[in-house]
Formats: sequence, C-alpha cells, structure tokens
Amino acid sequence: MEPTAPARQILLGDEAVARGAIDAGLSAAYAYPGTPSTEIFQTLQTQARALGLPVQGLWSTNEKVALEEGVGVSYAGQRALVAMKHVGLNVAADPFMNVAVSGTHGGLVVVVADDPGMHSSQNEQDSRYFADFAMVPCLEPADQQQCYDFTREAFELSERLQLPVLLRLVTRLAHSRSAVQPAARRAPNPPGWVPDPERFTLIPANARKAYAALVDKQAALQNWSAGQAANPLQIAGEGRPGILVSGIAWNYLVEALGDDLAGYNLLRIGAYPLPVARIRALLDASSEVMVVEEGYPFIERQVSALGLMRERRITGKLSGALPRTGELNQDAVRRAFGLPVAPVLQVPGLAEVLAPRPPRLCDKCPHTDAYLAIKEVIAELGNDVRVMGDIGCYSLGTLEPLRAIHSCLCMGSSIGMAIGAAHAGMSPALCVIGDGTFTHSGMAPLLDAVQAQVNIKVFILDNSIVAMTGGQPTAATDEQVVDLVAGLGVPRAHIRVVEPTRHQKDHTVAVIRQELAYEGLSVIIARRACVTYAKEIKALKHARGETPVVAA
Repeated sequence: MEPTAPARQILLGDEAVARGAIDAGLSAAYAYPGTPSTEIFQTLQTQARALGLPVQGLWSTNEKVALEEGVGVSYAGQRALVAMKHVGLNVAADPFMNVAVSGTHGGLVVVVADDPGMHSSQNEQDSRYFADFAMVPCLEPADQQQCYDFTREAFELSERLQLPVLLRLVTRLAHSRSAVQPAARRAPNPPGWVPDPERFTLIPANARKAYAALVDKQAALQNWSAGQAANPLQIAGEGRPGILVSGIAWNYLVEALGDDLAGYNLLRIGAYPLPVARIRALLDASSEVMVVEEGYPFIERQVSALGLMRERRITGKLSGALPRTGELNQDAVRRAFGLPVAPVLQVPGLAEVLAPRPPRLCDKCPHTDAYLAIKEVIAELGNDVRVMGDIGCYSLGTLEPLRAIHSCLCMGSSIGMAIGAAHAGMSPALCVIGDGTFTHSGMAPLLDAVQAQVNIKVFILDNSIVAMTGGQPTAATDEQVVDLVAGLGVPRAHIRVVEPTRHQKDHTVAVIRQELAYEGLSVIIARRACVTYAKEIKALKHARGETPVVAA
C-alpha cells in the first residue's frame, strides 16, 4: 500500500473511474468498446501496466460475456469492474438482472456511460431505470472527483450488501477533465470461493429464496441512501421554492443560477434508490419543486407519481419546463427558471462560407470499395433492393455519397433483419456486418440462417480491427472468420473472400453476381485492413503470432 496519497491528476471522467477501480483493489476488468465508455478499460490497461499491477482483463466478445466474466471474478471473491455504454447494458441485461438476484461475493461494479443527445448512439436510454428494475444501488457522479470516489465506494457497498452496483456516467462527464485527488491504494482481495454456491445456482428453489433476500435488502438500501453524503439536503427556508437535482445536472444548475441558488431549498442526488425521507423533507419545506436531471425524467416520474399526485407543484421534463430530448445545458436551465439567456454569437456571412460537414468514411477505406462493388451489382437489379446494415464505422455507408445501406438498428441486427425480409418474400435479401460486430452478436442469427436454409447474402466487412471506437482488437479476423462461418454450417463453396480495392473491383463484382445467382445462403468476406489503424493491426497480428493473409 502506498504510504501517502498520490499527487492530484487532471483526468477524464472515464479515467477517474479507472483509477478509482485500481486504487480500490481491482483484480480484473472486462469491457466491450463503445463511446463514451471506451476509455475506462483502455485506461485500466495502461495504468495497471504502468504501476506494475497484475490486473487481469479482456476486451470481451460482447457486453453479456464481459459481465459474466466479471461475475466469475466476484464468485471467486475478488473485485471486478465491467464497463460498457448504455445500449451495451441491453446486451448484458440477462446476467445483470440475475446477478442482482444471486448477489455478489467479491465487489462487482458495472459502469455504464449513457449518451444524452446521441452523439454516437441510436437512442438516449437512461440506465438508472435498469438499476431500479434490478433493485440494486446506483451511484451518479457529478464531477471527476466523484467518479473516482464513487467507484471506490461502489466496491465497498457491493461487498457490504452483496449486490452489484451500477455506476452511471454520461458523455459530458466521461469526456471532460478536471482535477482528481486519488487516495491510498487498497490491496486486492485474496481469492476464495463464495461460501454458499446455491446463491449462484438459480434453479427455481434457490432463486425464490435469493429473490426474497433481494427484496429484504431494499430496507437496508433505503437506509444507506438516506444517510449518504452524496444526497445532501439544504433547507434555505420554509415556503421557498425547491430544487431536486442529480448527477452532472448540478453543474448546469450552478452555472445557470450562480449566487441565486442560495435562495432555494436544495436536494442533490448522487445515490439511488432515491432517499425518500429527504425528498419528503424537501417537499414539505418548499412551495414548489423543480427537478433537474440529465437523461429521462426518472426522478420526476417517481416523485410526482406520473403527475397524478401533486402535494406541491412539481415541474421539470414532464411538465415541459426542461427539454425531454438531447443534453441539458445552462441555457435550458435558465429558461426553465425564467431567467434571460445570453444571445448566441452570430457571425454575419458565416453560413455562406462554412458548409456543414457530415461524417464520412476515411479516405481509401476498404468499406468504400466494398460498397461500390455491392452497389454496382444491385443497380443491375433495379431500385427496389435494400441492404440491411449494422453498427460500426461502415454505418456511414448510409450517408452521401454512398447511400449503400438502408438500416442500422443495433449490434448484429443486419443478419436477423435479412432473414426476416427473406421470409417476407423480399429477394434478394442482403446484409452487411463488420468482423467485430459479427463476433459480438452476428454468429447467432447466421446460425439461424444455416438451420433454416434462408436465401440471404451476408457481406462480412473484415478490416481486422474495431475501428469506430479507437482501434480495439477484434475477436477474430482473416482465416479465423472463414473458419467461424464454416463452423456455423455455411458451405465452404459459398464462403467467398474478396479484396475490396479498386484494382480488384471487377473480380469482387463477379463474385457477388455469382452468389446472387445461387439460391441459398452465401457469405462474402470483404477482407482488407483498416487504413487508419494499419500499424496497430500489424502489431496485433505480431502479438498473436499471425501473419497477414492475402485475399484469395
């Protein structure tokens, strides 16, 4: 253990979580990359290596697998952190809900980074609902110091209550920096099996007892929340207006109201379940209450009982005082309180010289050449051909100038949607998926297609890396992808490998035409390394003892 506390550091919220986990005696960490959570595991890797600590961990195949690996560490008595973005928690929902019932042994912290405003996501879902659904504690930091402190507190709480703890970040907190004062590092737990394995064996007889124990813990959770320093209550005076604010919204509130904030009764929320007694005290002392929170109107719904029961006038997102979509900001808060907002800076003539720049694929990206070949073939079939797309940087193929894919729902959805389209009578049924997304959640629907012998054409765009989130390693690439596809039952004669380049375009187009003429399941693997991460790919292949494979 360090004799003295280390020096203050300037850290991202994600980095502060990672350092907090290390200093809490972390033994292992697992994650699937997804903005805005990616830097948590990256920092854990680099910090543990720099400090010479034997922290185990993986970029896992998907979020469900990551959480199950973390549960295994907890079962063995040690501390584990699992990180993902909000939509990743959907993938991990099965083990998340069930480990809430089984409980934990070693500390288990699930860090989820929500994305209000959808900077890099397909929805704005609020992970506090998952914590409430699972009946487990949730911590919601307001700044980087709380990211560090709350992470350490989460491990202690997990072991004290034998429950997983959800730590909720948002994009603006995960990706902004401020000073953080670390504390002395705690030693990791020694390994040791859970004393009562029946808790983790959720056959109905055991699960009923475990679920009853979870329900019984709710009183202890409420007591913990009511006494939490993260939920401070300040009563400025009876009959004054009140504010109930949570997480990062506290920063917007301070910037918006400044010194005027002292005239309000104030309850800050950083820990869930909601502290009922403190909310009761705020309501009793206040003439009205404004709820200021980032994300869904989670607190407002609970406090106002969906607007059906109002002892005091409660305003917020449900009332329309604050916007229901996008990120909060200080201007939105000022408008909600009837305060003037400074006019936005206007530069005359700016619109004429500064054109919008939508995102696009990198220059010389292999996905571009793959899409051009696909488009050339489907153009011969008429205008009524759709290509099901998926999540990855190749999702940008939906934009101009390519307009090459026509859906992007969730990880791994393209193959399942193509199966459904084929069953609905659409032909040809085409889909595109990346090598990383294929191993994440594309193999199961491809197995469906094999078992049902569905006539779809699957394009796997294999660029050897998870490029969209910063160059993380893929679980399989090159001939491993071919072997996986063959192992799922696709005939090797209809697993075709092409090199998506301009000089190979004629060959690629010919292969696509051949497979479209075949009445059955085909997989066409467009294999060429990502141009942006060429050095990283070479290093990864060298570390794995692999040599680059040239497309046949």
